[in-house]
Amino acid sequence: MSQEFVKVATTSDVPAGSLKAVDIGQEQIVIANVNGKYYAIGRVCNHAQWDLTEGTLEGESITCAGHGAIWNLKTGEGSFPMPLTSEQVYDVKVEGSDILLKKRE
Repeated sequence: MSQEFVKVATTSDVPAGSLKAVDIGQEQIVIANVNGKYYAIGRVCNHAQWDLTEGTLEGESITCAGHGAIWNLKTGEGSFPMPLTSEQVYDVKVEGSDILLKKRE
């Protein structure tokens, strides 16, 4: 993914309280709409290799449907009894109705 913002969806694609899967090249990403604020992290739970779009959005975190790992949408950090590698976090920008992402370094 380049260092530029890339359009991946529109705001109507991700209603409040929902999750949406998007791909940019080989990167699998989940976008979350938390009361009109958009977040994006890596989509595949690195504990159980589960698609996080099948999980539950609760506040600013996603609970994985696989084994219940909880992923922080702001930091990408996972909470689980065993240590987890953080998910990639993406910067999100909304221009008009377009949702744009850029990988956070």
